[in-house]
Amino acid sequence: MNGSTNVATIGVARERDAVFEPRTRIRKVRGRVAATISFLATLVGVATLAALLAGVWRDGAGALSLSFLTSFPSRFADQAGLLPALVGSLWIMALTIAIAFPLGVGAAIWLEEYAPKGWMTSVLQTNIANLAGVPSVVYGILGLALFVHTLALGRSVLAGALTLALLVLPMIIIAAQEAIRAVPDSIREGALALGATRWQTVRHQVLPVALPGIMTGTILALSRAVGETAPLILVGALGFVPFIPSGPGDGFTVLPVQIYNWISRPQPEFHALAAAGIIVLLAVLLLLNAAAIWIRHHYSKRL
Repeated sequence: MNGSTNVATIGVARERDAVFEPRTRIRKVRGRVAATISFLATLVGVATLAALLAGVWRDGAGALSLSFLTSFPSRFADQAGLLPALVGSLWIMALTIAIAFPLGVGAAIWLEEYAPKGWMTSVLQTNIANLAGVPSVVYGILGLALFVHTLALGRSVLAGALTLALLVLPMIIIAAQEAIRAVPDSIREGALALGATRWQTVRHQVLPVALPGIMTGTILALSRAVGETAPLILVGALGFVPFIPSGPGDGFTVLPVQIYNWISRPQPEFHALAAAGIIVLLAVLLLLNAAAIWIRHHYSKRL
């Protein structure tokens, strides 16, 4: 009896394999085709990027020098540098992060830990997600109308930083929300069970765990702001600045604007300077992304 049952079972298994084997083979072929297409698409993107970087390095490596980083702009290419643009970019980045980081993290904490679940919170979440996709030039128009004219800040470093803070604020809020949401509920429940208040739980338990994700999202958002040109041109970034900004109320320029100023000139010497400026801007972006990776690794290791 057992022998006949085993034979019947084996027969059913063979029939099932005969039915599903062609389907399994087709799925495997489709999976290999999809993987090959994805690899080729990645290869095309990487090859294009490598070709662009090679061209920029070929054109601009010869113009890179210490004097290029420490000199002021000039109508003579052999005397021109990007010191005001570099210092202006540092001013803009510092003020932008000082304004956007506490506001973004505070909004994320309220939305995740304190906000009541209802239609109003859903509307806020939807608007924040939509604002993250608004073109940067729209923020430039808003900054021009609000900060430059209405608040009478003029075409200053502070007006540019406030405009970029509005630009990166939705991204910081979303990144901070995701990091806070990823903290296990057991940590909150354990702190509350031991008598901690809601704020003590958030400050001493939730935020330390979420900090790597918050910092990584913040630095990546700032990396986007560093390369923005349109909103800063609208709020007053100058194409030629023969001085270093000494305060938030001074005029300014930034690396992308200075690069655009050089590349728009017909002389090939200024095109080489623009390529060298692109290399410096890429170096700044790489440093910011490296800082994001280090912060995530450092705090994850500590936790």
